[in-house]
Amino acid sequence: MRFPAARDDDASARLLRRIFVVAGVVASALFIIVGLAFDLQTYGDGSIFSYAVATREVWAFHWHNIATRAATYALTLAPGEIAVALTGSPQAGVFVYGLCLFAAPALSLAATYALDRAPHRPYFVFACASTALLCPLVLGFPTEMWIAHALFWPAFACAMTFPISRASSVLLAALTTALALAHEGGLVLAFGIVIASALRGFRDARCLRALACTALAVVVWLVVNRFAQPDSYFGEVRLRAASEFFESRIFASPLLTLLLATLAAYALLCAVLSRLAVRRAALIAATLVGAGLAVWWSAFDHALHTDNRYYFRTILLLGTCGLAAVCGLMQLAQEKSIVGRFVPLRALPAMLRTEGIVRFALGAAALIMLVHVVETAKFVRGFSAYRTAVRALASGETADPALGAPFLVSSKRIDNDLGRLSWFSTTPYLSVLVTGFAPRRLVVDPAGNYFWLSCATASEAAREQRVVPQETREMIRVYSCLHRN
Repeated sequence: MRFPAARDDDASARLLRRIFVVAGVVASALFIIVGLAFDLQTYGDGSIFSYAVATREVWAFHWHNIATRAATYALTLAPGEIAVALTGSPQAGVFVYGLCLFAAPALSLAATYALDRAPHRPYFVFACASTALLCPLVLGFPTEMWIAHALFWPAFACAMTFPISRASSVLLAALTTALALAHEGGLVLAFGIVIASALRGFRDARCLRALACTALAVVVWLVVNRFAQPDSYFGEVRLRAASEFFESRIFASPLLTLLLATLAAYALLCAVLSRLAVRRAALIAATLVGAGLAVWWSAFDHALHTDNRYYFRTILLLGTCGLAAVCGLMQLAQEKSIVGRFVPLRALPAMLRTEGIVRFALGAAALIMLVHVVETAKFVRGFSAYRTAVRALASGETADPALGAPFLVSSKRIDNDLGRLSWFSTTPYLSVLVTGFAPRRLVVDPAGNYFWLSCATASEAAREQRVVPQETREMIRVYSCLHRN
């Protein structure tokens, strides 16, 4: 059986590649601009991370509990601590931390571009698509999967296309080890690289290189996990967090429901219009669905994608695996590999480059990015208002001494609608950040049941010489000692 040859440089394929590249590059630039402009590095757990950077206590406060994510610390948080030490400014440290965090996708794309040696750089194109379509789901929440995603695509491109040499092997080993030490999901992605390279044959040099590098990464991870155990308080939390990685509520979130409904409606309209032989069916379908989304947002929508930005690390991992699988299979189908000898997969590249599929993919991508733009704008606007509300409480005269200290004030005083932006365990640290590290009150959630710092840790940090005012660190000490011995 013969299949029609797929021209690599046909107009539809070129258009699709260019659209995804532009989308990925623009998205990676906007992450930096929007993230820093609206201080998104202080959202959720980012508040305690930013405060820890400002006091140069990141490892002592928390990261010793998750030493197996040391790559994320080294690439984002440690530079912020260094900036504080060099400048004497806690604000500078928080800024540098945010810059490193939000610049990760852009640096990832640059590295993937440099390492992708396949014709037309398909791994770079898919990295751009992944950045534009998946990363906005978690933008703002400092999940370590954000860094794992950034490390994966350069490692994947290096493993699959970069010529075999001692230098490339060292580079791949470094990338794979960093990937494994960014987030536990990085181990899954590293094994995915091995599987993809193994489809060329187990004796293929690239397969052996990927296997050796992943084995080294796993050994390093196991050693770190063995000798850097979390304290007992956080150990239970880590187990609970791991069990929630594939929790059902993630897949029933309003944003995921909206995205799936959007794609389903678009696919249905495309099928109907195509059956009716309507010209530009994909464009018309995308326009109709876009109009429907506009009506939904203006008249019916009340949801806000906030705390699920943390839980969507699961979707980021699954989506990355899916895109990597398509990318790898498309490339391997054109080679004399196991995949290339499998008849149905040999047709995959030609099928995915047909004009109809390309137009459908463009419309689907445009709708997904439209949803991301609107939902991110809603989140950014809400978080800015929430920061203002927290600043007002932290700078004001109102207090709730019944919470345990005269300088504590309840976050329940904030409007319920804005309260959706809260992250109960880190609100006190956010109240420090939004007041320039000089709050009159600490804003706390009376219902909070997780406390980051033990009394001993907070007391030691209060005694140290730091650029964060001692009065502020003393307030954090009192708050911590009220809840953890």
